[in-house]
Amino acid sequence: MTRHITTDIAVIGGGVVGLATAERLLEDGREVVLVDPGQPGMGASYGNAGTIADYAVLPVGTPDVLKHLPALLFDRNSPLAIRRAALPALMPWLTRFAVQSLPGPARRNAVAIAGLLSGAGDLWRDLAARIGAADLLVPRGCLYVYDTAKGYRAAAADMAFRRSLGVTVELLEPHELRQLEPGLPEVQGGAAFFPQAIFLSDPGAMMRRLAAHVTARAEHVALRAERLERMVDGVVVHGPGLHLHARRVVIAAGAHSRALAASAGDRLPLDTERGYHVEWDMQTPRLTRPACHTARGFYLCPMTGRLRAAGTVELGGLTAPPSPHRIARLVEGARLFYPDLGEPDREWMGFRPSMPDSLPVIGPSRGGAEVIHAFGHGHIGVTLAPVTAGIVADVVAGRVPARETAAVSPGRF
Repeated sequence: MTRHITTDIAVIGGGVVGLATAERLLEDGREVVLVDPGQPGMGASYGNAGTIADYAVLPVGTPDVLKHLPALLFDRNSPLAIRRAALPALMPWLTRFAVQSLPGPARRNAVAIAGLLSGAGDLWRDLAARIGAADLLVPRGCLYVYDTAKGYRAAAADMAFRRSLGVTVELLEPHELRQLEPGLPEVQGGAAFFPQAIFLSDPGAMMRRLAAHVTARAEHVALRAERLERMVDGVVVHGPGLHLHARRVVIAAGAHSRALAASAGDRLPLDTERGYHVEWDMQTPRLTRPACHTARGFYLCPMTGRLRAAGTVELGGLTAPPSPHRIARLVEGARLFYPDLGEPDREWMGFRPSMPDSLPVIGPSRGGAEVIHAFGHGHIGVTLAPVTAGIVADVVAGRVPARETAAVSPGRF
C-alpha cells in the first residue's frame, strides 16, 4: 500500500544534518516531514569521533597528500586507502580530487572550510540547549598527538596556517602534554592542543535526543526516498510505498544523496568514504579529551562508559562488506597507546558523504529552489550540522544566508 502524504517541507535523511535542519525549520514555524527508512540519528551520525571540530579547516586533498597519493591509496596500512575493486568507478572522483589537491585549490578550499566552521561551537551550544542536551557537550578541547620529534616539528607550519584561518591552537612539548593528559603514554614528539574544540560525551545519546525533539513535532516517515519529480506546485518524492508531495524538499541523505540529486537535475561528484570504529567498555576511559594519532589518522575518544577508536578513510562505495583489515588497524593503533587493551567489545562501519574538494553541497538546486541540497560534509558533518541548518533555513525563508555560500553551491561543478 502506498502512503500519500502532503507537507510544506520534506527533509530526506535522518542523520545529524537532516535532523538539525528539520529542527531549525520547525523553530521557524515550518511544517516538516522527515523521511528516512531507518532510525533517525544512527549511521555516520552515531559512529563518529564526536568532535565539534572548529580546527578541521584543512581539506582531505592537499599538495602533500597529492604527492604521496599513489602510496597512500595502495598501501593497505595507510590512513587513506582504497578498495581496488572500486578503483574504476572511483576514477572520475579521484581525478577531481587530484585537481583539488593542487596548491591553489587546496588553499581556497581551506579558506572556505574555515568560513563555514566559524562559530560552529556556539551554534552547537544553542542547539543543545534547545533540545535539552547541554550536558552532553564537553568543552575540554582536542589533541593531535605526534609520536616523533620530526612529526612534531613538521606540524609547526600546519598549525601556523590554521592560526591564519582563525584557529586557536597551542603546541605542547612532551612534558606539557603529560601534564595536560596524564592518561596518555609518553611520546617523543608532543601535541597540538585545540582548546576551543568541544566533544560529545555520547554521540548516540545526542542523536537520540535530537531525533526525539524533532519527531515530537514532525512526522517521521520510515520509508525510502528514491526519486524526485518536479511539479508546477512543488516536488513529489517517490519510493517503495511512498508518494509525498511537498512544496520544498531538502536532500540531506548523506552518502545516499547522489541519485536523489541527479533525479532533481543535479549531477554532483559525491562518493563514499567508509569510516570505522571499535570500542572497549570501561568505567573510566583513560583520557579526558579526544586525541588523534596523526601518523595513523584515527582518534581515541573518551565516551560515556567506553573508549572509542574511530577514523581512517577507505574509499570503497556503499555495497562492499566491512574490511577486517581496517578494523584490525584501529585495534592495533589503539594498542600503541594502551598495550593492555583486550579484544574490542564492538566494532562498526559507516558511510561518510565525500566531495572531491572536501566542501559540502548546500543550497538550491540549479533547477529551482524547490529542491535544496544539504549533503557531502565528509569528516565534519556533525560539526557543520547547525551551520547547514541555518543556511537551509535562510534559503527557505528567502533571506540572504548569514555566511558566504558560493564555495558550497551546487553550481560550482
